[in-house]
Amino acid sequence: MNSTDVRTDRSRGTPVAWLGIWTLARREITRFVRQRSRFIGALAQPILFWLLFGAGLQGSFQAPDWAPEGTSYQAYFFPGIVLLILMFTAIFASISVIEDRHEGFLQGVLVSPVSHRDLVLGKLTGATGLAVGQAVFFLGIGWVWSAFGSASGVQSDMGLLNAAALLLFLCLIAFGLSALGFMIAWRLDSVQGFHAIMSVVLMPMWLVSGAMFPGEDSVVLSWIIRLNPLSYGVAGVRRLLDGNISAVDVAGVSSGQVQGLPEMTTCVVVIAVFSVCCFQMAVHQVRRVH
Repeated sequence: MNSTDVRTDRSRGTPVAWLGIWTLARREITRFVRQRSRFIGALAQPILFWLLFGAGLQGSFQAPDWAPEGTSYQAYFFPGIVLLILMFTAIFASISVIEDRHEGFLQGVLVSPVSHRDLVLGKLTGATGLAVGQAVFFLGIGWVWSAFGSASGVQSDMGLLNAAALLLFLCLIAFGLSALGFMIAWRLDSVQGFHAIMSVVLMPMWLVSGAMFPGEDSVVLSWIIRLNPLSYGVAGVRRLLDGNISAVDVAGVSSGQVQGLPEMTTCVVVIAVFSVCCFQMAVHQVRRVH
C-alpha cells in the first residue's frame, strides 16, 4: 500500500484529511446531542444573566455616548450575552479534549493517518458549529422579543446582508474561542483544573470586553478593553446587530449610531488574527506532545 492509498478513503475517494475532520466534528455534535445538560449550561445560564441583570441594572445604567438615546441595559447587554454563549460552548467542547485523553481516544487519533492539524481542526469545527447554533437560537429569541415591541438589542427589520455578515463573524469568534479553549485543555489532565483556569482567564476576558459595562470613564479600564481581543468581538456584534449598517459599513465605514466603536474592518482583522494565532498554537502543542 503506497502513501496515496493511506491518505485516501478507498470506498469514496474522500481524502483522509476531510474525512477525519468531518468525523471528529460529527463526534462533537453527537456528544452534545446526547448530553442535554451542556445545552442548559451553555444557553440557559446566559439567558438568565440577560434577564436578571437587565432588570436589576436598568435603573442605574447610563448609556455610552455612541449608543442611541433611550438604549436599555438589556439592549446594551445583548451582544455580550451572545459572546458569553459562544464562550460557554467553547469551554464545554474543550473539556472533551481532557475526557478523550483519559479514554484513550486521542491516542488512537494521533497514530492514525489524520494529521495533527486536522485533529485540531476537526475538534474546533464541531465546537464552532455548536456554539454558533446556540448563539443563533438566542438571536432568534431577541428578534422575537423585538418584534413584540421590547428593546432587546436586535433590530426586528435586520437585513439579509447584516444577518449573513453576523453569522460569518460569529463563526470566526467561535472558532477563536474554541481554539483558545483547546489550547488550554490540551495542557491539563483534570476537568477541575480546566474550570479553575477558565475562572481566572476566560471569564475575566469576557467581563472586561465591554460586554457588561462601557468602561469609558476609567482610563485604565478603557485601555484594558482596547487590548482585549474579545472587545472587538463584542463591538463587531454590536455593529452588525444595528439595523442601519449597510454593505459600505461592513467594509469599514462607521455607522452613524455607533461611531464610538472600533471600525468593522478592525473588528474582523483583530478576531481573525486572534483565531489564527490560537489555532496555530493549538496545533503546535499537539505536535510537541506527540
